[in-house]
This record gives sequence, structure tokens and C-alpha cells, in this order.
Amino acid sequence: MILPFKVQIRFADVDVMGHVNNAIYLNFFENTRMHYFKQMLNRNWNWNEDGIILLRNEVDYLRPVLMADEPEITMNVEKIGNKSFVLSYELKVNQELYCKGQSILVGYNNNIQASILIPEEMRKALEKLSSEQ
Repeated sequence: MILPFKVQIRFADVDVMGHVNNAIYLNFFENTRMHYFKQMLNRNWNWNEDGIILLRNEVDYLRPVLMADEPEITMNVEKIGNKSFVLSYELKVNQELYCKGQSILVGYNNNIQASILIPEEMRKALEKLSSEQ
């Protein structure tokens, strides 16, 4: 089991209304993906050849996150296809859901600038994470 990603709120993340700006949540999700992938793949991954590219993001803002909050984000696998997969996120503060989201990602080889099948090692790691849910 992978522990949730612990978000550190920066002063620059907070808008004039005193809460985290809506655009910052996408950075939180990206950092969560990297936190999970680092533990799932457990080696220096070649992101140029066996990478991913973001196709779509969705965010549901349920409650505002404030500067003093200490959010944690969990990531789950919703679906795995041949070339793409869907991840979901839950951002909680003190075990209470503040935000949830989803991302669709596609296997991508940056060297040839083309989509690829999800690399086998990544697929196995995604399947393992999915089965732990």
C-alpha cells in the first residue's frame, strides 16, 4: 500500500480570497502521480521512451482548502486500457473529502512523438494498485 501524498501549501498557492486557487489542484494531482509512480515503478524510469501524456483532467471542488490546512491525496486506478488509463484522486483534510478528480493518461514515447501501448511494467504496477483498492 502506498501512503497518501502529503501536500505542502505554499503562500503562492493561495488567492486573494484566502483559499488555494483552483488551478493549483492540477499541480497537486501531478505531484501525487509522481509520488505514486516513484513507489510503483521503484527504479529510474525512462520517461522519454516509456512515458505518459495527459489527455484530460476533471476536478470537483467540494470545499475550499486554506493556507493552514494539511491536505493528503490518495490516487486510485479506475480503468486500464491498451494505451490509456484513468486515475482518480481524493484530497482530504483531517479525513474529510475536500476535492476529487480524475485524469486520463496515454502511454507516450517522447522520442518518436507517438502514443504507445502502456509499458508492461507500468501496466503490472497499475493493476497491483487497482487490486489494493
